Amino acid sequence: MSVFAFIAADLVAIAVMVFALYFPRHRRRDMIVAFLSVNVGVMGVTYAMATADLSLGFGLGIFAVLSIIRLRSTEMDHAEIAYYFTAIALGLLGGFPSISPFVSFTLMAVLLGVIAVGDSPGLFARSRQQTLVLDRAVTSEAAVRDLVAAILDARIHRVTLRKVDLVQETTVCDVRFTIGEPGRTAHESLDGVGSPSGGASVAGVR
Repeated sequence: MSVFAFIAADLVAIAVMVFALYFPRHRRRDMIVAFLSVNVGVMGVTYAMATADLSLGFGLGIFAVLSIIRLRSTEMDHAEIAYYFTAIALGLLGGFPSISPFVSFTLMAVLLGVIAVGDSPGLFARSRQQTLVLDRAVTSEAAVRDLVAAILDARIHRVTLRKVDLVQETTVCDVRFTIGEPGRTAHESLDGVGSPSGGASVAGVR
């Protein structure tokens, strides 16, 4: 099949990923040009390597140069990194005309399907993750669990203490929870957790 069919398939796939999946869900405009440019760039480099008489060392060197691109120039969450690598994978599939068109196009569709389902707003829609800073020092994860359950009014699945500052009397914790499923009542939980000095001040979130 003509190489132009592979190019067209890649352009359609990246357009679907960016304009039908990513932007409507994340609304980050600056990532549009990043996804489009890295996809087309990888496709072009891959096609050049597949058709030219190049050594393996040259090809590895090209991809080493591509790996210099930093993904942390601005903050990216895990979902955006997944979109980023999907754009790269689509470019690789579109740049190898020697692959069977059926295999290449099927893999493109599978990639889009996986990211469409995996990043669906309806998938575990009530699950959340937050990093909370409490205005008291608490060294017990069980006590922190009761405390954040009262603050968030949610079902707590996991609490991990990241930092306990006994001087500043603060606690940093990572919380995984489900909204819409209240745990213990705020009065019950707050009464059961005291500050290190024995007080019963109400904890806050910063």
